[in-house]
Amino acid sequence: QFVESGGGLVQPGGSLRLSCTVSGFTLDYNLIGWFRQAPGKEREGVSCINRRGNSTRYASPVKGRFTMSMDNAKNTVYLQMNSLKPEDTATYYCAASRALLGTLTPRTYGYWGQGTQVTVSS
Repeated sequence: QFVESGGGLVQPGGSLRLSCTVSGFTLDYNLIGWFRQAPGKEREGVSCINRRGNSTRYASPVKGRFTMSMDNAKNTVYLQMNSLKPEDTATYYCAASRALLGTLTPRTYGYWGQGTQVTVSS
C-alpha cells in the first residue's frame, strides 16, 4: 500500500509538494499515478510516471503547474504543485498500474493509499 503525505491548506497561487511512499511490500508495476477526488466528483487522474522515472504524463488541468518525480532509492514519488487554484482542492491519492502506456484511468490502477487532503483557499 502507498502512504501519501504533504497535503494541507494553501492560498491560491501557492505551492505544495506531495510525497507517496511504498511501504511494506515489493511492488510489481510499470506506472505510478497521482489521482484526486473532490467531494461529489469522480476520481480523476492527475499525472503518472514510468518505472524508470524518465517519462511522465499530465492531465490538461495541471499541465505546466504540476511536476511528478521519482526517487527510487527512497521508494518515493513526488508531486510538486505550483500556482495552485481553488479547483485543485481535493484528496490526492497515489496508486500503481501494470499498464505499459501512460494511462490516467483510475480503474487501471491498484494498491491505493489513504490519500492526503489538499485545500486551496484564501
